[in-house]
Amino acid sequence: MLVIAALLGFPAVARAQLDYRNLDDDRPTLIEDAYPVERYAFEMLAPWRFARTSGTRGVHSFVPELEYGLFSNFNLGLKLPISRVGAAGGSEWGISGLRVFGFYNFNTEGRGLPALAVRADATFPVGRLAGEGTRVTAKAVATRSWGKTRIHLNAAYTLGSDRPLAAADPANKWWLGGAVDRTLFRQSTLLIAEAYALRSTSSQPVELNTSLGLRYQWTPLMVVDLGIARRLRSTGPDFEVTLGVSRAFGLAGLLPKRP
Repeated sequence: MLVIAALLGFPAVARAQLDYRNLDDDRPTLIEDAYPVERYAFEMLAPWRFARTSGTRGVHSFVPELEYGLFSNFNLGLKLPISRVGAAGGSEWGISGLRVFGFYNFNTEGRGLPALAVRADATFPVGRLAGEGTRVTAKAVATRSWGKTRIHLNAAYTLGSDRPLAAADPANKWWLGGAVDRTLFRQSTLLIAEAYALRSTSSQPVELNTSLGLRYQWTPLMVVDLGIARRLRSTGPDFEVTLGVSRAFGLAGLLPKRP
């Protein structure tokens, strides 16, 4: 609730009302697009997720995130997942790691080339539910548009030993997926469908999952999103539900001064 209040209270600067088209990772689907946060802009995200696997009570997670457009085509980000894990004797709350990342976009798409970007994440074992070991993840991202429709491809691989992973927002060994979205301009809404294959550690079987999501421009600077996910084979989560809100803002002291 404190984070939601902060999202509502941040000072704002004028920006285009198109943030609902900017796909962030896990907002509301796993796949993101190839475009970063605008230069000098902040974006604060507050997603909640519930994931349940057969035989468990499920995991509730809240993953506050802050992004900043440090340079043109480059943004930095910070995540601090907080999760609740259900168990037979009750529930356990805790921080599920600390994640720092950088995202760089090489180009805007042209006639023959999609928009291409790379992302690097460092995940640290901070908190009682953070698992063990530090991990580094590299991701490649591509986005291609045809009018109101876009296609996205993501591929990620993590360096590090197969130690226990965090309860929420884990650094999976590898994953590969694609998504298609459709813009409804008059409704300021984006519809997303995706499918992806994922392997959490080298010793675990490959998961195949699918997701549906929606992003809506609630106010000129605030976006709400909703997503659901389901496994397509015997391994993976029975289902996942995510609901989030994000707020774009700027700080006058960090903006360049006009001559």
